[in-house]
Amino acid sequence: MGEEGVPLSENVPGPRPNILVIHTDQHRADCLGAYGNRVIQTPHIDTLSLDSVCFSNCYCPYPVCTPSRYSLVSGLYVHEHRGRSNRSTMRPGTPTFPALLADAGYRTRAVGKMHYTPTYVDVGFQEMILAEQDGEGRWDDDYHRYLRERGLVDVVDLVDQRREYRERARPAYWETFGALPSNLPEEAHSTTWIGERALEAVEEWGPEGNLLMVGFIKPHHPFDPPASWAQMYDPRYVPLLPGWVDEVPAQDAGFWRGYFDNAALTRDALRRVMAYYYATISQIDLWVGRIVEALKARGLYDDALVVFTSDHGEYLGYHHLLLKGNHLYDPLARVPLMCKWPHQTQRAGTTAALASTVDVAPTILAAAGLTPPPGMRGLDLARPGGREVACAEGIAARGEGAPPGRELMARTATHKLLLNRESPAHSLLFDLEEDPLEMVNRYDDPALAGVREELTERLAAWLPNTEYEMHVDERAPRIAGPNVPPLDDGHREEVAAWYAARMAEEGYGR
Repeated sequence: MGEEGVPLSENVPGPRPNILVIHTDQHRADCLGAYGNRVIQTPHIDTLSLDSVCFSNCYCPYPVCTPSRYSLVSGLYVHEHRGRSNRSTMRPGTPTFPALLADAGYRTRAVGKMHYTPTYVDVGFQEMILAEQDGEGRWDDDYHRYLRERGLVDVVDLVDQRREYRERARPAYWETFGALPSNLPEEAHSTTWIGERALEAVEEWGPEGNLLMVGFIKPHHPFDPPASWAQMYDPRYVPLLPGWVDEVPAQDAGFWRGYFDNAALTRDALRRVMAYYYATISQIDLWVGRIVEALKARGLYDDALVVFTSDHGEYLGYHHLLLKGNHLYDPLARVPLMCKWPHQTQRAGTTAALASTVDVAPTILAAAGLTPPPGMRGLDLARPGGREVACAEGIAARGEGAPPGRELMARTATHKLLLNRESPAHSLLFDLEEDPLEMVNRYDDPALAGVREELTERLAAWLPNTEYEMHVDERAPRIAGPNVPPLDDGHREEVAAWYAARMAEEGYGR
């Protein structure tokens, strides 16, 4: 049951429902009107929430883009699918919800950012129209071919994402923490391009048997809305979110300095970041509204399963931190999750039940009338009950003199343990009822010894060994399609050289 007695939905027998999965990147859960934010303007996502079950306590299993995305499609934790970094591949033979739906006769398509290795890897999508941001995918994808054909270069994004340009970034980039208007016109911005391709895809849907996963690049940094959106929020009137402190706490400063220098973050700089971050979300909201409206206009909305979620969150000033890469605090690990079930709009509501994004795959399969394979660790969110504990794995500390070992999270409704097995002295335990902003470490408090031991045992059962082998296969099977470039035709070098020449014209030459 959800809050105020709202029951979670049940599977409905009948035709194979169309399925729409909308996936944002680095989206802090409370940066939606539906999740309580009274400043951000997200009217279309908020309207979708009124027809959905909204999970207010959903956690990602690993707050890094690619690992979390593999968990979303596989219903497995990262130590099970083994795709542990942004340059990794799932183990061969890993079942995924797109592949199982395709086997059941669905037409399966992906549009936008997927962040897989290799680009266009076969995880079950029969068609992939990609807009990537990081790694070699930028030189392979459809979006950057589109920009190149028009003589356009996503300068702000390249400076933020590619080391060879970031090393020569101008002072404004560092002073604003990457909060700058995009140099691209709105019609060529990644959000517009992805939204248009997604809209084209749903307009081809028949009454049943279609899957579309839409991956928006934003609100991932850089915080670069088009100029037409950049003035939407006045930084002077954007309040800081709960958890801001004037200095980076010692337990966080020793973990990692930050992609930007967290210690240099000021209130004014953060407000600018938030204004641009909010603008990128509002731009996504526009396209969510257009996609949903297209379904309604064609009479496909009521019968469809619609899922809205993200791969991980964003500190956005919490503990004086920005982006990700530090402790598994709630703003980083918690993500929005909305599920609008077919024929279940009357059961909409909010539930505080613990959930994980590994639950998305079995939930989708069950809604399609398929039985999830036995190895899937996720739960069907339509069934009563839920999780007692949400578990996640974090990256190892990277600061100078930082402790060894990876951090593991066990979170209940009332407590959170951040366990470092190799260096227990750097473990953290929070009483979330008394300390929801995770400021007071109670790991050595005798009053919470029982909680600490119970959650430590939970993590021991969940992940016995953090030193598992990561899987990478640059030549894993890819889908077939006219837009999928060969691996060894030299196109990456040629595309990278073209962009390098354009960046040199912008003053970023060597």
